[in-house]
Amino acid sequence: MEPDRWAEERRRGMTIDLGFAWTGLESGATVAFVDVPGHERFVPNMLAGVGPVPAAMIVVAADEGWKPQSAEHLAALDALGVRHGLLVVTRSDLAGPGPATTAALAEIAATSLGEVEAVAVSGVTGDGLPKLRSALDRLVERLPDADGDAAVRLWIDRAFTIKGAGTVVTGTLGAGTLRVGDELELTGSDRPVRVRGLQSLGQPASVVPGVARVAVNLRGVDKDTVGRGEALLTPGRFRPTELIDVRVHGDATVGLPSTLTLHVGSAAVPVRVRPLGPDTARLRLGRALPLRIGDRALLRDPGRHHVVGGVTVLDVAPPGLRRRGAAAARAAELDGMSGVADLAGELRRRRLAHRDELERMGVPLGEPVAGEWLADPAYWASLGSQLIGVVEDHAAKNPLETGIPVEELRHRLGLPDRELVTALVRSPLTVQGGRVAPGGRSLPAELVQAVEKAFEDSPPFVAPETYRLAELGLGARQLAAAVRLGLLVQLAPNVVLRAGAPAAAAEVLAAIPQPFTLSEARQALGTSRRVAVPLLELLDRTGVTRRLADDRRTV
Repeated sequence: MEPDRWAEERRRGMTIDLGFAWTGLESGATVAFVDVPGHERFVPNMLAGVGPVPAAMIVVAADEGWKPQSAEHLAALDALGVRHGLLVVTRSDLAGPGPATTAALAEIAATSLGEVEAVAVSGVTGDGLPKLRSALDRLVERLPDADGDAAVRLWIDRAFTIKGAGTVVTGTLGAGTLRVGDELELTGSDRPVRVRGLQSLGQPASVVPGVARVAVNLRGVDKDTVGRGEALLTPGRFRPTELIDVRVHGDATVGLPSTLTLHVGSAAVPVRVRPLGPDTARLRLGRALPLRIGDRALLRDPGRHHVVGGVTVLDVAPPGLRRRGAAAARAAELDGMSGVADLAGELRRRRLAHRDELERMGVPLGEPVAGEWLADPAYWASLGSQLIGVVEDHAAKNPLETGIPVEELRHRLGLPDRELVTALVRSPLTVQGGRVAPGGRSLPAELVQAVEKAFEDSPPFVAPETYRLAELGLGARQLAAAVRLGLLVQLAPNVVLRAGAPAAAAEVLAAIPQPFTLSEARQALGTSRRVAVPLLELLDRTGVTRRLADDRRTV
């Protein structure tokens, strides 16, 4: 297949942009290639093709040997941690392949690729091509299986329009599965997109699992809004971030330029570099990218045409560094991070995290402590102890209250959700009416005595006068506490009855002829209009009585 798509590429005999080809192997497997340019002027294009692939076929000419651009390509593969490869020495009809093979294998062995198989071929005579096919079969066989259930992150390396079909994007699907009809997120867009059609290796498909080269026909997307460096994502599974902490492989962080280019997937974005430790740094990205813990990327100095080194993403939601000594403390913390998404480690550092946040960072999930919240066990236990102390302290200082409001507890403990507060409550603490109280708490004796005196020797439906309540020390605060404690029911300001009065009134009213007027109800209850009006309104609201059009009522 001819992977060069541009007329200029064919005229000049050199690859300028990414090309794509595929072939069948003896085993029946199909292998797809992303053909990247070799010329140093087109290294950014090369890096856009290298990013998502699991293996590399490195091509060196027998009559030219190892070249500077070969070294930069190899440095990029090493920086990205590519571990599977094959060396092909071409043009073996023009020169003996031995010297070029020996030199190339030595260079490759010092990288993440390690020892690779080498094959010499001639495109003119066809010599060695059967061996190359067999070597490709062995290479494909060694590749790890992709996770078909993983979240989709398809880095787009090409976008174009087909008449009658609309916008089509292509990329290398490293993991996950794409299906016709899927709804996806498109980076840089604020609305979801839908998969109208799929092709893989030139053939229509309804389902494409990774690893695969895939073309995706998108519905409702303008070609001008999508291009190389954007990504199609499973909704809700990635966290666009402009700030990351990384481990740098290669050059030490000391002396790094303050501005570099970060290459990840098919994207290339400028970044500002803040060294933290000898091999750790904080990167501020020129635009948000959907990154996860453990992602590999590389830093390149475009001015010096130099691959600075690879980076492993350690944190996609790092804490601020505002206080003196915060950067040094953060560097020490990063030293203990491996770049592997670890639930226990993330919870230990964050103490508390929402399921959605962890999933977007690529962290495996565990058992939540409440709703969708996960917590570090030690921190959760300390919160429980703090909660007991706060509740008991509040009870001692506020004897008239039934407990501390849940919202106040949430604020005092610095928690983001009321659900976490109620999940922390353990016996003997209790939650009732939106308040948390110590278990077995007795009613305040002074308040109980004052309420008893207010109603002694008075009929059941007669409310104490305001002056009498004041004499007994039952002000607004004390009355509110008595209502919360279930001692009183408040009908109106300074109009209170015993808590059981409404139920008792309902029994009295049910025994008189129905329907009845306000006056008849007042007489039956033996009370004043001051009490009867709000009492009947309460019974109306609670459905005990029903008010008729002529202002009479029935029970």
